[in-house]
Amino acid sequence: MINHFILADNQDVTRAGLRSILKEADAQVSVTEVATYHQLIRELRVHPLSVVVVDYSLFDFSSANHMLNIKSGAKQSAWLLFPDEPDEHFLRRLLTADSTIGVVMKHHAKTEVLEALRCASAGRVYWCDFAASVMKTGVPAQKIPDSLTISEKKILYEIALGKTTKEIALEKNLSFHTVNAHRRNIYRKLGVNSVNEATRYALQAGLIDLMEYYI
Repeated sequence: MINHFILADNQDVTRAGLRSILKEADAQVSVTEVATYHQLIRELRVHPLSVVVVDYSLFDFSSANHMLNIKSGAKQSAWLLFPDEPDEHFLRRLLTADSTIGVVMKHHAKTEVLEALRCASAGRVYWCDFAASVMKTGVPAQKIPDSLTISEKKILYEIALGKTTKEIALEKNLSFHTVNAHRRNIYRKLGVNSVNEATRYALQAGLIDLMEYYI
């Protein structure tokens, strides 16, 4: 059993709640808090046998790969994702990359959160119903219309990476007006009206890997 917990969450109320639940379950349990990934790494060096309870969206990882790399370097640790409501695509890609990460949501009942913590402490992986459903059913793939030209697909890829029309034009050695025309055609063919909608379409179609998107 692992009796040392590292809380990697920058919400004061969340950390206080987790401390209370853990101490109520076992008065001898050891709990430390970290505010940055540098602190997390140092804490894992001191306590390699630990349960890391983390909310990815509220921590300073530079990307999902960054988090996974830190986890892979702390082989004795167990990790429990403790988010509000994670994006289905992000969660599926993350758990596909590392299925040993447990998942329980902040809105779940105290009994379920405690069960997830106990599972992590015992070296077992706990997936809440939402995570299990995402991994069981997957996320239906969106098909990129055949009407998109090769150039438009390349521009869509760059748009999904968050690049502006000006940045794409400079990198691709194209005129601003050419890239803008491609963007308008892409939006029209996909039936979308914003960068967010176009990005979501590219992610669902597998045109861009989600891990790459979060870098």
